[in-house]
Amino acid sequence: MGETMLKPQSVFECFAQVNKVPRPSKREERMIEFLLEYGRSLGLDTRRDETGNVIIRKPATPGMEDRKTVILQSHMDMVCEKNADLDFDFDRDAIQTYIDGDWMKAKGTTLGADDGIGVAMEMALLAATDVKHGPLECVFTRDEETGLTGAEGMGTDFMTGQYLINLDSEDEGELFVSCAGGCRTAATFHYEEKQTPQNQFFASLCVKGLTGGHSGDDIDKKRANANKLLTRFLYLELKKMPVLIADIQAGGLHNAIPREARATIAVPESMKETLRVDWNLFAADVEEEFRVTEPTMEFLLETAEPTSTVVDRQTGHRLIMALQGVSNGVFAMSQDIALVETSSNLASIRMVPERKTIEINSSQRSSLLSARHNMANTVAAVFELAGAEVEIGEGYPGWKPNPDSHLLRVAVAEYKRLFGKEPVVRGIHAGLECGLFSEKYPGLDMVSLGPTLRGVHSPDEKLLIPTVDMVWRHLLAILENI
Repeated sequence: MGETMLKPQSVFECFAQVNKVPRPSKREERMIEFLLEYGRSLGLDTRRDETGNVIIRKPATPGMEDRKTVILQSHMDMVCEKNADLDFDFDRDAIQTYIDGDWMKAKGTTLGADDGIGVAMEMALLAATDVKHGPLECVFTRDEETGLTGAEGMGTDFMTGQYLINLDSEDEGELFVSCAGGCRTAATFHYEEKQTPQNQFFASLCVKGLTGGHSGDDIDKKRANANKLLTRFLYLELKKMPVLIADIQAGGLHNAIPREARATIAVPESMKETLRVDWNLFAADVEEEFRVTEPTMEFLLETAEPTSTVVDRQTGHRLIMALQGVSNGVFAMSQDIALVETSSNLASIRMVPERKTIEINSSQRSSLLSARHNMANTVAAVFELAGAEVEIGEGYPGWKPNPDSHLLRVAVAEYKRLFGKEPVVRGIHAGLECGLFSEKYPGLDMVSLGPTLRGVHSPDEKLLIPTVDMVWRHLLAILENI
C-alpha cells in the first residue's frame, strides 16, 4: 500500500506533522507550541491552561448553531520505547514511519499512534471546510501516559461541551463506555556496598525479545514479564548457591509489560558450570511455557567483568525473594462482564549506585476502587516484609458506564447505518482520561473510540490503515447527527 492509499489523506497528513514533533510524556512543550500555532493559524479560539492542556474551539457550520457542543479529546504525549540497539533520541528525532501491507509501523521505535492518530483526527476536523457539525471543542491533554497529570490538572471550567468523544481507543468497531482506575506502588531497598569475596564468577544475565505491550489492555494475553522471568531464575539459584548482585536494570515504563531485563551477578567460581546449565534448562522450560505468546524470546548468559563491590548479601537475598513473591498479571476477573477486573504489573527494577538504592515500580489497575486498594496493599505488603520502603500513589479514578447515554445511542445507530453491523460496546482494563473527566464534569456524556492499534507501548506498535478511514467516517456521522 503506497502513500496515495492513505485515507483520509487529511488525517494522515496531520499525523505526519505530529510525528515530526518530539512529545515524550512530561516533555511536551514543543507539542504544546505546535498545537497553539496550528489553532491560531486557522483563526480559531486557541488557549492553553496552566497545566499545559490545549483547547481549540471551532464554531458550528451554518444551520447547526443550535446543536450542543461536542468535545473531541486526545492526548498529545507518547510512550517512548525503542529497540536497545537503535540510536534514536526521542527529544530530537522525528518518528520514521513506513507501510507494511495494511499496517503503518515505525523503524525501531513506538509509532506514536497512541494517541497521535487521535490528535491528527482533531487537527483534520479543525481545518476541514466540508464537514457538518455543531460547536466543537478540540482538547489535547498532556502527560496521559505517565500519570494522567494533564487531565488531573485541568480545571472544571476548561471544557464547556455536553458530549465528549475520547479518541484514545485501540480497536475499531468497539465503543468503550468504562475504564479501570489505577495507581502506582514504589518500593525502595537501601543496600550497603560490600567487598566482593574471593574466587567469584561474574555473569551477565539478559532476558530480551519479549512481546511486551500495554500493562492494562494486554495483561490477560499471557505475555511474559521480563522482570519476573529474570528474578524467577535468581530465586531458583538462590536455593542452590550464594548469589550476589552487582547490578540490576530491568523493565521500563510503568504502563508497559517489560520486554527486557538484565542483571550482573556473582557466584562462587566452583558453581559457574552449574549456573550455565541451570540457565539453559530454565530457558528451555520458559520457552515452552510461553511458546505461543513469546516466539522471539532470548536468554543470554555471558561472562562479565568483575566488580570490586556488590550489594550486601542480606539485602540482595531479600530483594530476590520479594520479586519472586510479588503479584504480577491478572488478579481477578469482573463478575459483570468478560473483562479483567484487577491486575498488577511489575514494571521496573533500577539499581542506583549513587544513592545505594534499588528502586522498584509497579502499577495496579481495577474497575473497583476497593479492589485496587487491596491489590496495591498486597504488593506493598510483600516489599514491606522484605524490608523495603514503600509508597502507594494516589492514583486515578475509573469511569462507570452510563446506561442512559444519548451519545452512545447515536454512535451505535450511525455505526450500524454505515457498516451494516453492530459495534461492540465494552469497558477497557486500562486508564482513560474519561475517569478523571467524569469526576470534574459529572454530567458529561462520553464514549471512547479509535482505529485498530497493536503492540502499543512497544517498538512493535502498528496502526491498521483501513480502520482510520472507518473511524473518520463514523466520527463525522456522529457529529452530524448528535
